[in-house]
Amino acid sequence: MHDVTLCLNGDVHRIRVEARRTLLDAIREDCGATGTHAGCEHGVCGACTVLLDGEPVRSCLMFAVQADGRELRTVEGLAKDGVLHKLQQSFIDHHALQCGYCTPGFLMLAAGLIEADPDLSDAALIDGLSANLCRCTGYANIVAAVRAVLGRAPS
Repeated sequence: MHDVTLCLNGDVHRIRVEARRTLLDAIREDCGATGTHAGCEHGVCGACTVLLDGEPVRSCLMFAVQADGRELRTVEGLAKDGVLHKLQQSFIDHHALQCGYCTPGFLMLAAGLIEADPDLSDAALIDGLSANLCRCTGYANIVAAVRAVLGRAPS
């Protein structure tokens, strides 16, 4: 067993985990942040995407011990004081979700992309978003929602 400190959405969580415990399971089960979804558990779908030190990562592919002492942000960390993050509001405004299962992963991926490069080109945006899978929307509305946050008209 290993003592791990997860800095999750500004809160410190001191947990004790087996070395093989995934970051995804630690976030959901040990920290109670269930907005991060378990999808394929093979790193393919992106439903489990979180920001680790500002970078999008697949939490199903990391061990909790690898995140010890590092900054984590999940979908619960986007809204502030009851006000939705601009990406969350844009996803609503542009109907960028249907079943919603992939939405937390897309929101965190998009947040990471935009925060890393606020002048992200359309090609880089589409390439970046292609890392996650959605079975319902056909991606057009997801791209439109992120483009709107970037201050661009939908194509």
